[in-house]
Amino acid sequence: MWAAIQVPEESIRPLNPRQQAIPQPGRHRRPMTAPKTQKDKASRRRRVLLSVLTVVVILGILATAGYFIKHLIDSKYFFCSRSVRFISLDLACDGTEDCSGGEDELTCVSTFAVNTTFPVRLTSVRQVLQVYSPGSGWRSVCNDDWTQQHTQTACKQLGYTHNPRSTGVPVDLLIPLLKPGPFTAVRPGSTATPTHQATLDRGACRSRSVVSLSCSDCGQTGSQDRIVGGTDAFIEDWPWQVSLQQGGQHVCGGSLVSPRWVATAAHCFTGSKKELTRWKVVSGRTYMGTLGGSSVDRIILNGDYDPSTNDYDIALMRLSSPISVGDSSRPVCLPPKALGLSAGTTMTVTGWGYLEENGKVSPSLQKASIPLIDKDKCSSPTVYGKVITSRMICAGFLGGKIDACQGDSGGPLVHFSTSKWRLVGVVSWGVGCARARRPGVYCNVEEMLNWIYTAIEKNS
Repeated sequence: MWAAIQVPEESIRPLNPRQQAIPQPGRHRRPMTAPKTQKDKASRRRRVLLSVLTVVVILGILATAGYFIKHLIDSKYFFCSRSVRFISLDLACDGTEDCSGGEDELTCVSTFAVNTTFPVRLTSVRQVLQVYSPGSGWRSVCNDDWTQQHTQTACKQLGYTHNPRSTGVPVDLLIPLLKPGPFTAVRPGSTATPTHQATLDRGACRSRSVVSLSCSDCGQTGSQDRIVGGTDAFIEDWPWQVSLQQGGQHVCGGSLVSPRWVATAAHCFTGSKKELTRWKVVSGRTYMGTLGGSSVDRIILNGDYDPSTNDYDIALMRLSSPISVGDSSRPVCLPPKALGLSAGTTMTVTGWGYLEENGKVSPSLQKASIPLIDKDKCSSPTVYGKVITSRMICAGFLGGKIDACQGDSGGPLVHFSTSKWRLVGVVSWGVGCARARRPGVYCNVEEMLNWIYTAIEKNS
């Protein structure tokens, strides 16, 4: 009889059993791939670089398009920020408030007329210091008790000051007009008092000499004609020359007379050119460019300017911040009173104006040497007649061929003497360009000195 034998459970389990794999959702075996080669990596880098360049090019195109669209809009319209709308640029600065709050009439060209006498000036080629009082008129300042502090005070009144210096000029060497006096001298202890208030009249100078001032490094150049008939120039030789631009276009020339002030012509701001934010002053460039430039926060026209005759054709522009003085940007000197230039004296006119009548603006700065024309000859019936006033001077050749032209307006006519260039005239008007018996007419800066000094003082 066979009997069943009972075997323990443990004895039927396999040794070292393998655990049964339980499938888990979402987990998959990674496929086997071959390792990437250097060629594949380089190809990927090229694709990334190409993508980046494409983005940069697109952004550049958009930025350029935006720049030109903005300039196009700015040349035609004024944006009223408060009411968020555009108005025609012709409506800005027209005397009528077309924007909410009148913002279209806030940043505009202004006029300034002067009926007083600026009390300090330099006179003659020796730059003799004179002061004025209503009772005594103009008096030359004696070198008696004069100090460096007095020099600094007087030069500060005259505007651009850099390393001011003074010397004594013997009375015997003065021009005949100045030799007899009258004279005045500073009081001791008056160094901080404005010069015209710090003096007492004298019959003669105890030191037998008067004060001559050199207030700055104006009129100096880095080295030492197209204008019609001109030749190429470099800005380092004429560092006061600037381009006045509106909407990215050259409109007029101008001259730095201090790091913050530009002298130019009043007729440059006619029509729709009266809104300040449209203007830029580009300095330090030989070749015409539109990028960069200084913003303008004030434009002041001579209040006596007559657009029908171009009399008193001068204006001042105040830059929002001073330019950095250097080899390619430096003020020109204002002339002293009674500089005494005679007919035939050589002058230089510079600018980017037309190379010929009805031509095009020059891409590079031009210069031309021209002689001063006798006033009686310029105002003769065969030239310009009675339209020439004491606020105008003529320069050029009666035979024509060399002259300033459109686009040179407002630019400098300068003369070199005693180691400095001085601003004698501002390009104003003429009949055509380089025509026979139709020379260039310039605003006479010497006659405008009182207005220039007063306007700068009142607006500084």
